[in-house]
Amino acid sequence: MESAAATEQRAVFFVSDGTGITAETLGNTLLTQFEGVAFRKTTLPFITTPERARAAVDYINHVASAASRRPIVFSTTVNDEVRAILRGVQGLFLDLFDTYIAPIEHELGQKSTHAAGRAHGLADPVRYHARIAAMNYAMEHDDGASTKDLTRADVILIAPSRCGKTPTTLYLALQHGVFATNFPLTEDDLEAQRLPRALAGLESRLFGLISEPERLAQVRGERRPGSRYASLAQCAFELRQAEALYRRHRIPFVNSAHMSIEEIAAVVMQEKNLQR
Repeated sequence: MESAAATEQRAVFFVSDGTGITAETLGNTLLTQFEGVAFRKTTLPFITTPERARAAVDYINHVASAASRRPIVFSTTVNDEVRAILRGVQGLFLDLFDTYIAPIEHELGQKSTHAAGRAHGLADPVRYHARIAAMNYAMEHDDGASTKDLTRADVILIAPSRCGKTPTTLYLALQHGVFATNFPLTEDDLEAQRLPRALAGLESRLFGLISEPERLAQVRGERRPGSRYASLAQCAFELRQAEALYRRHRIPFVNSAHMSIEEIAAVVMQEKNLQR
């Protein structure tokens, strides 16, 4: 029988003076290298004052007192007083800015601003508004809903239904400010081996997605169980035809079955030479 310590989830805290996204991203990236360890993750955002820092420390120490193993704390706070308080936590305290800021200051010969919330705030309003504009464009044109102003698109994803077009498009827009849209490939398109008429002349902007029949059938089955649309035979046919269509028109494509949205987006941007 496994001991309680062996089955207990290790507490992990992401502490930030902003949204916590940077701490989560860096921390989670590091934790992916430790398979077989279960983590219970908590984000504590907007720790901007000594009072909030003390409250965060009290809460983390309370969790630590009930656990057999000390928590792991990833911090991206920049205020020196706040950081000094957080360092008193009863856990493994990893100050991600300490790790990287000092070497960069030395290399650049300049002190950092120590300004909070720069990574995901409005420090760069031009970039922020560009992302919002790209997001609005992606939502307006999702799944071929609008054919207006398609020449503005940096990339147009095409694929059979439920291959990951929409989430990838939205991620490209929100994360990178890429003007992206997507079109479904209908059964008629696939049988005739033709691209949707609205995409004529835009072939250089197209990028295709496929999947694996079993995976696609599973995803479609959650939406329309027992339907022809979700049958393994139909999924296999559509994917086979889609791949043939991509090859015929020399459209780059990727199998999205076992890729994250972030990975698909990275491949799309690299293939289309889009700037982040």
